[in-house]
Amino acid sequence: MRSTLIAAAFATLALAPYASAQIQGGAVIVGESEAIVTVVSIDRKARTVTLRGPKGRTVTMNVPPEAQNLDKVKKGSRFQVRYVESVAVAVSKGGVASASKDRTVRLAPKGATPGGVVVNTMQISATVEALDRTRRTIAVKGPKGNELEFQVAPDVQLEAIQLGDLVTVVYAEALALQMLPKETKAAKSAK
Repeated sequence: MRSTLIAAAFATLALAPYASAQIQGGAVIVGESEAIVTVVSIDRKARTVTLRGPKGRTVTMNVPPEAQNLDKVKKGSRFQVRYVESVAVAVSKGGVASASKDRTVRLAPKGATPGGVVVNTMQISATVEALDRTRRTIAVKGPKGNELEFQVAPDVQLEAIQLGDLVTVVYAEALALQMLPKETKAAKSAK
């Protein structure tokens, strides 16, 4: 539970410098999801772990080299996972399309229960390609020509944004993982 709170705090901290210093009049949207996932396979050499979620879907995650407790993760290990994302959008007149990324990793110390938090933050200055004021979405073309679409919070004055405007989008995502204790036979039979 502590890691899940840390994830929300890191997402907020990761976004705060951008939201306050560089995004004037922007707004933040926070999406959160939480689940218990189970390890279905591990490739220790490639440092990847494949997890199965509660709906049966699988995802393979890269384990950062900073993670020191991969040896404690086994097939069948269960993790509580929390994913938090934040987006801020604001109009920025003029300037040049650009992009920047930042990553913060906080992992459990060697010998502790495996887990940690990874926060990725990205800032893009891009040209508005499409607007849907009813659905409150904005599509932008980034500096490398890639198009991205974002949901915009009600606080953003979407009426002030026009096609062709240069806007700044800040996106932060945090992923917190905390390994759960093994279930006892008594707990399994009680289910």
